[in-house]
Amino acid sequence: MSNLDNKNKNILVENIIVFFLFTVFLVFKSLKTLSRIFTYGILRKEILTTKSNLESTQTNIDRIFLREEEKTFSNPNINIYIGFYDNEENINRKSNIHRARLSKFKKSKLNGEMIFQDDEQRIYKFNNGKKVYL
Repeated sequence: MSNLDNKNKNILVENIIVFFLFTVFLVFKSLKTLSRIFTYGILRKEILTTKSNLESTQTNIDRIFLREEEKTFSNPNINIYIGFYDNEENINRKSNIHRARLSKFKKSKLNGEMIFQDDEQRIYKFNNGKKVYL
């Protein structure tokens, strides 16, 4: 009987050890998975938040430029300055606004000088009270 009891005790101890090792393995595996989920989840959320902040900031900057451009387009008395160091895109944008104002209002201020357009689509400015066609 005692031999049988010892054998049952050994089997019970082995089962407890196997169960304990299996439980430790499962806990370790789930902690590893949870840490990966939380780490990547938090990082991903921060990346997405930062990206959306940058996009919204850029959108706000674009809106400000559009409003400023609309103001410049709707008032021919606002000076458009085309500088020596302006890049090609800015020069094209400014010259398009200047041409549109000439078409719409028949006048536009460019680099501090008021430029006019007559009924025959000719461009001129006043120099010492005289029309000078350009």
